[in-house]
Amino acid sequence: MAGKVKYHELSDLEKKKYLGDFYTMVSLLKTREEVKNFFKDLLTLSEAVMISRRIQIAKMLLEGHTYDEVRKKLKVGFNNINQVEKWLNNGFGGYRKTIEEYQKKYKDNPKAKNSKPFKVGMMKKYPFHYLLWDMISKK
Repeated sequence: MAGKVKYHELSDLEKKKYLGDFYTMVSLLKTREEVKNFFKDLLTLSEAVMISRRIQIAKMLLEGHTYDEVRKKLKVGFNNINQVEKWLNNGFGGYRKTIEEYQKKYKDNPKAKNSKPFKVGMMKKYPFHYLLWDMISKK
């Protein structure tokens, strides 16, 4: 029976093939709807939230927030914040470029920027997952 794939046990050729296929498939997505459907099929809700929180951490750091402000607002640990900051400052520029483009595109449209279509879709698909949140937010 096959277990989890262990990254360090893959050959360099396998790593390149898997990641190359992944990057190529993502690059084929043309619309927001295609991207949304692809990642909803690919990731669990927990994985999507984890990735989304990293993006929120990066956004806050780029806006000049302190580690403590990020930690309190997003309820994440200092290690997570530190790792995202390392990727922001020493990575390949993907976080910074994408977030800056996003901020430019949506800075004049706060309604679009603050919309939560992903959460709304998830709430419809997994209503009991958000039951406690709904009860708290209605008070």
